[in-house]
Amino acid sequence: MPENKTLKVGFVSLGCPKNLVDSEVMLGTLGRQGYTITPDKREADVIVVNTCGFIDSAKKESIDTILEMAELKSAGNCKKLVVAGCLAERYRAEIRKEIPEIDFVFGPDELGKIVEAVRLNGDDPMPDVSIDALYTSKEVPTIPRILTTPSYMAYLKISEGCDHICSFCAIPGFRGTFRSRSVKDLVAESRRLADQGVKEIVIVSQDTMAYGKDIGIHDGITRLLRELAAIDSLRWVRFLYCYPHSISNELVRLVAGEEKLCKYFDIPYQHASRWVLDRMLRGGNRDTYERQVESIRKLMPDAGLRTSFITGFPGETDADFDELMTFVNNVGFDNVGVFLYSDEEGTGAFDLDEKVPRRTAEKRRNQLMKTQSKISKGRLKRLVGRRVEVLLEGISDESELLLKGRMETQAPDIDGHVLINDAGDRTPEAGEFYPVEITDSLEYDLIGRIL
Repeated sequence: MPENKTLKVGFVSLGCPKNLVDSEVMLGTLGRQGYTITPDKREADVIVVNTCGFIDSAKKESIDTILEMAELKSAGNCKKLVVAGCLAERYRAEIRKEIPEIDFVFGPDELGKIVEAVRLNGDDPMPDVSIDALYTSKEVPTIPRILTTPSYMAYLKISEGCDHICSFCAIPGFRGTFRSRSVKDLVAESRRLADQGVKEIVIVSQDTMAYGKDIGIHDGITRLLRELAAIDSLRWVRFLYCYPHSISNELVRLVAGEEKLCKYFDIPYQHASRWVLDRMLRGGNRDTYERQVESIRKLMPDAGLRTSFITGFPGETDADFDELMTFVNNVGFDNVGVFLYSDEEGTGAFDLDEKVPRRTAEKRRNQLMKTQSKISKGRLKRLVGRRVEVLLEGISDESELLLKGRMETQAPDIDGHVLINDAGDRTPEAGEFYPVEITDSLEYDLIGRIL
């Protein structure tokens, strides 16, 4: 093995699960080449930061992390600093100029450059795989990943890019147009993951409902879910990021009837006022969205429903916000995420007038989340006394005396947990499923005992 392969590479992955999958693909690529991956950045010869560049807070986190890693290059063992991902693609020239410690920059469509990026000397042997082959979206995801998630769950990125032109979103500008992976590749990767012991697959994409449209598959997400549900050793298949206008009746019926498909819908509505939605270039309105939720709950009364909203979008009035609050109260979502509008250059909303003061946007966000906390508490209280299936995740962050797990209506990292204070005579293991009786409820979590 070439001498350079003994070098240690440290990785920092920021942003969404889609970015995490990119990091895992790069880790898998390096592992395939024999590089050593170290969790200790202080001992790394090369540090890679996979950045997020979505909104201001994410960009700040990325810049702060790069600067922190740059200090290790100046005063530690690090000899090379590599910056990848969305921020790198969006501000490639600027970050190289402002942070001269950066040695190599590449974007999310160039994952194969990771092998070139970590080489320390120009005369080092080139890798034994074709760099050009690694550049393509068809080839990169098929490389066995090194999972950074718990061994029992994994994210599955089914596409790249986005064709929507939502006026608040800069992602199409640096992630490109929508490109689906093939059903064959996704099923093959899912089988590999299942063979590794993965029991829950979580599908991610910028627009999950659009899967397959660019490769001639009608209602492609429904077809893909059927294929994944047929993999014997998988227990749960979950999908996130459902664009509201593209959720088909066939999909809802499939989820209702297929045991392995989690009864869970993540639908980022973003707002409920028709006028604001029109300015967002999303269309839709409160009545349409309420009917959609009603149709889902008609088939699956206990389905978990998550959404996200933006407060402070340019032109949002008190009346618009009141309509959003009416929507939240009428529907009773299980989980809600609220983001402050971020004025991003290169987006349609950047040039809109009637900017909303940040203080007003924050006040609206706080009011919405206060209301949602009461709704969540009420919805969880209905489960007290019920028996549910829980995927055990291990010791709770709250206390070493508690275990934690999730029901199928709770997605990893973004929703609440079932906290277990009584395991009975069992010695529970993380990654296993257990019947749990719910004995109490909190604002976002449940409390239960293993039966």
